[in-house]
Amino acid sequence: MPRKASRIEAKRLAALCTRPGLAAGALVCSGSFALAAFAGAMDGAMTESADNHHEAAVISRSTIAYETPAVRLVRDDGKSVWLAREMDDGRAVVLNFIFTSCSSICPLVSQTFAEFQRRLGPEGRGVHLMSISIDPEQDTPARLAAYAHRFHAGPQWQYYTGTLAASLAAQRAFDVYRGEKMSHTPVTLMRAAPGEPWLRIEGFVTPDELMDDYQKLVASP
Repeated sequence: MPRKASRIEAKRLAALCTRPGLAAGALVCSGSFALAAFAGAMDGAMTESADNHHEAAVISRSTIAYETPAVRLVRDDGKSVWLAREMDDGRAVVLNFIFTSCSSICPLVSQTFAEFQRRLGPEGRGVHLMSISIDPEQDTPARLAAYAHRFHAGPQWQYYTGTLAASLAAQRAFDVYRGEKMSHTPVTLMRAAPGEPWLRIEGFVTPDELMDDYQKLVASP
């Protein structure tokens, strides 16, 4: 990984570490332990895919109209649901794709979601945070529920698994499929309301940046 890209990424990822103890086991955010946690995350990231993290050091944003696939997924509470209905319940949607055995990208983006959820406060009732597993064969509803607990997911933040075919359909529909799970990249998708286009954010955003993106999106006419 180029030294310059590493410094940029280190600065961005350090900004994610904003609330001590928010996600136990994900990041430890106090004193020298923050450096150790960051180093551990970076070691895992480099073994998973150095190229993906080099790309993630640069944030890109685009507005895209995606068509939600007609697939059923299984929520972390065990209920089978239509993806389109979950997304079109009137709330704003903030979406990412994760898998629970991921040791680098997923804990970082989940930490960002956790802090974003906290900062929303009462406004969070109008926002639906969604995390879809890209490893549905391993990520059972019970495993996702445990992962959700790890990041203090509230009732507005739900996790989804299902069949491999359904997960692949969702990944391809939102252009996050990268061939296999170890090649995944950090992508966050945000939509103000049903029928509106999606804001696609590629790379590691901080909670501050995600909050700013959300506020601008919902304020747009």
